Amino acid sequence: MVNIIALISGLIFGVGLILAGMANPDKVLSFLDITGAWDPSLALVMAGAIGVGSVAFAVARKLNRSYLGLPMNLPASRVINKRLVLGSLAFGIGWGMAGICPGPALVLLGSGSVKGLVFVAAMLLGMGIFEILERSRAVNLSRRPGAHNGTASGNPAAHGKAGHVEM
Repeated sequence: MVNIIALISGLIFGVGLILAGMANPDKVLSFLDITGAWDPSLALVMAGAIGVGSVAFAVARKLNRSYLGLPMNLPASRVINKRLVLGSLAFGIGWGMAGICPGPALVLLGSGSVKGLVFVAAMLLGMGIFEILERSRAVNLSRRPGAHNGTASGNPAAHGKAGHVEM
C-alpha cells in the first residue's frame, strides 16, 4: 500500500510541476531573469508550495507516525554552516544556469527530454562525487585526535551547540 501511495503522490507531484510550468526550463529561466523579460508567475506557484508545505510540516511535527503508519523522519538540525551555504549556492547557480532542479528533471527525463537526461546524468555524477568526498572526509575526521569522543564529527549538536550559526 505504501508503494502505491508513493506512486500516486509522485504522479500528482509530476503533473503539478507540468501544469505549473516548473518542468519547462525556459519558463523557469524567464522567472529568474529579473533584469530582462521577467515572468513572475512562478512566484505564485512557489508561494502556494510554501503555504502547503508549511501546513504539512506543522501537522507532521505533531505526529510520531505518518497516516500510513511509517515513522516521521523530519530534519532536526537547524544549524547553518559553510557546507549548507555552499551547497545552497551550488544548487541555486545550477538552477539558474539550466532552469531545472531535481523534481522537474525527473519529469523531463520521463518525457524523453535530452535536457532532462543530461541534467539527471550530471546530478547523479555530482551525487557520486559528493559521496566519495564525504567518505574521504569521514575517514580523515576519524583519524583526528579526539575522534573517538565524537568531537571531530563536525556536528555542532554533538558539542551542545545546536542552533548556532557556523561559518
